[in-house]
Amino acid sequence: MTYYRNAADLPVVWTKALDSNPNENCVECGTLAGTVVMRDSKDPHGPAHVHSLVKFDAFLTAVADRTLVPVA
Repeated sequence: MTYYRNAADLPVVWTKALDSNPNENCVECGTLAGTVVMRDSKDPHGPAHVHSLVKFDAFLTAVADRTLVPVA
């Protein structure tokens, strides 16, 4: 995983879910050079995390299958 200090510096078109919370408590995603970039919608100048498409797909599958294991 790659980490960027300021997500606003990245050349990314940010998207969030259509059913997102009206108070903006959401994760926004975008793509950058074949990767998935994520940031907190409340803090657009805050950090961003970059993940490979394979790892992001595995994450989404685990969420959908309800097999995501919480970190203690």
